Amino acid sequence: MLETFDALGLPTSVIANSRVFADCPGLVEAFLARGDELVGHGRTNAERQADLAEDDEQALVAEATRVLVERGGRRPAGWLGPWISESHLTPDLLAEAGYTYLLDWAHDDQPTWLATRDGGAILSVPYPQELNDIPAVVSRQVSGQEFADMVVATFDEMREQARTAPLVMGIALHPYVVGVPHRLRPLRSALAHVATPRDDVWLTTAGAVAEHVASLPDTPAEHGRDTMAR
Repeated sequence: MLETFDALGLPTSVIANSRVFADCPGLVEAFLARGDELVGHGRTNAERQADLAEDDEQALVAEATRVLVERGGRRPAGWLGPWISESHLTPDLLAEAGYTYLLDWAHDDQPTWLATRDGGAILSVPYPQELNDIPAVVSRQVSGQEFADMVVATFDEMREQARTAPLVMGIALHPYVVGVPHRLRPLRSALAHVATPRDDVWLTTAGAVAEHVASLPDTPAEHGRDTMAR
């Protein structure tokens, strides 16, 4: 998959449990060496943030962040909870830990500001539940070709819809699912379709999207808390 991304010139956001650095040495480092973004994803997927008390969740975020900084060499700006699981305090705790965006919500195709308890805000960047190989392939048991067709159809449709408003299209990939040969081959063709140069498509990372949205004049700081969801 790394070779595919290199061949197509595709940037990625690497959503990593902090334990991956110890259990799979060299894996995350290979992506970071090509300039990819590192996104926090808890310690392991054996725990869910929604099950934790505030102090325990705060400790989880702090520990995972510390490892990502020490081993990844950079502080992540974004976070996706293990199992995409949040407590009622997750946005608050992430903002207080220095995170500027999260990926746990799939309610819109545009980024959304969420109010936090300190009077600030954290940005929700869309994360896909349809173009996500675990729910699609593992849960709904679509084939590798069907998943690839979903990527192409979604891209073409959202490109048309984006003529009136900018939209975010994410593709969530897990190497142990779509990295196997019979799924990787059709996926590679679908990604090549997405990567074809076009003037109206920005191939980028979740973090770059968040930075762009934060730079716009229409931000919570400009209009107050009443513009944010809670």
